[in-house]
Amino acid sequence: MSDLNKQIEYLKKQISNQDRLSSLGMLSAGIAHEIQNPLNFVINFSKLSLKLLQDMEEILSEVNYQLPEDVKEEIQDIMSDLKGNMNKIEENGNRASNTVRGVLLYSRGKDDEYMPTDLKQLLHEYIWLSYHAIRANNKSFNASIKEEYGEDVPELNIIPQDLSRVIINIMNNACYAVFSKAKEASDQPYSPTITVSLKKEDEWVKLIIEDNGTGMSDEVSGQLFTPFFTTKPVGEGTGLGLSISKSIIESKHNGKIEVETKVNEFTRFIISLPIEK
Repeated sequence: MSDLNKQIEYLKKQISNQDRLSSLGMLSAGIAHEIQNPLNFVINFSKLSLKLLQDMEEILSEVNYQLPEDVKEEIQDIMSDLKGNMNKIEENGNRASNTVRGVLLYSRGKDDEYMPTDLKQLLHEYIWLSYHAIRANNKSFNASIKEEYGEDVPELNIIPQDLSRVIINIMNNACYAVFSKAKEASDQPYSPTITVSLKKEDEWVKLIIEDNGTGMSDEVSGQLFTPFFTTKPVGEGTGLGLSISKSIIESKHNGKIEVETKVNEFTRFIISLPIEK
């Protein structure tokens, strides 16, 4: 088969992968929408139940003197446990709801719609969304995720849908790198770790995603943002993720994206976004 025919076949596979991803995105949006409704009931009724518990506590306090001590203690213990349970239900319901909203934003967000965005929340949601998606497809995958967010990071006027794509692309690569190294170092001590940080530096906000995975040679890192360039096996990567990420950061957000890496030690992606006055 000639080189031209090989390239045509490769591009056909990439287009097929993109079609599947598009269909998956639509399906995910539908599932997320259906999940959001019962989640709203869970959150709202947990709040209502907590309010009813507070009302019951007030009523019981009025007749408290009529109850034996052991009964009063038992009631107080039960009430305390119920309050704790309701708070946990609301907390985890909100956490699930945030993830669902993230999926809807990623799947249905409007193109090129800039809006003030809390980068800490966006980053936190999407690194874990990416991590759990990879865990779902690779049961043996595991890694430590370290988050370091500066308290002085301001909201930025960005396109959340696009920046979420960048986060997922880089996180997917980081997970792939540490997973690959873990398989190679199966007989040696190795702790797969991905460190995510967000900080304000002068007129910039810097987002850094670093892994202690396989790293890259100078030759590979030099081509990293070239469209269709990938080191992954056929079917596992389109070679478009990082080139699209570069365009999103530099063309749409007037930022910079850089990579630092060393073979078998680390890869560090540094995204700099300007703070507009």
